[in-house]
Amino acid sequence: MMHVGVTCLETLIGFTLGTILGIAIAIVLWWSKFLSKVLEPFLVILNSLPKVALGPVIIIWVGAGMPAIITMALLISLIVTVMEILNGFLETDKEKIKMAQTFNANKFQTLTKIIIPANIPTFFNSLKVNIGLSLVGVITGEFLVSKAGLGYLIVYGGQVFQLDLVMTGVIILAIVAAIMYQAVVITERIIVKRSWNCEKNISNYYNCCCYYCRSSNIQYE
Repeated sequence: MMHVGVTCLETLIGFTLGTILGIAIAIVLWWSKFLSKVLEPFLVILNSLPKVALGPVIIIWVGAGMPAIITMALLISLIVTVMEILNGFLETDKEKIKMAQTFNANKFQTLTKIIIPANIPTFFNSLKVNIGLSLVGVITGEFLVSKAGLGYLIVYGGQVFQLDLVMTGVIILAIVAAIMYQAVVITERIIVKRSWNCEKNISNYYNCCCYYCRSSNIQYE
């Protein structure tokens, strides 16, 4: 149970940091088109790098143990989160954005009232991917430098030729991954159910504004 607890703790920390930083960076890139054009190619290149090859560098930078493992999880999940959420932001309904700009909404109001509410499904899709990538990063980190955790247990079982220990670790790992994924799914159902009425009200408001624009001959396209 100690090994399971260590892996779960490291995964949750990496998952939380990756989600928060990923959303924050995606917002910054959406806010600044210049930064988006400059940094997006670098994000693609960084995402293609083999993170395991960076293991020795990570150990030198942050030290051995849990910090290195969490950093590995963060590197694997962060860039994917940024790119997925940023893509969702950029594909938000342009008509709603133009409508908000017609009524002199600033960029912050557009972000909080239109972009973020419209991308709640994108957020949760990102979380579903992120939780799996964080777990992969943690196991990879435990393979490289760890004295506890399911990754360490699997490596140790392979070193002493105990196949039962290896398979037990793999099965427990699969169960942990399924539980974490289901936790995200349940959270999504609760939040989406609560936000449905709010989204319905926003849609009604948008339709009323469009009717007002048509009746007043206001062009916002």
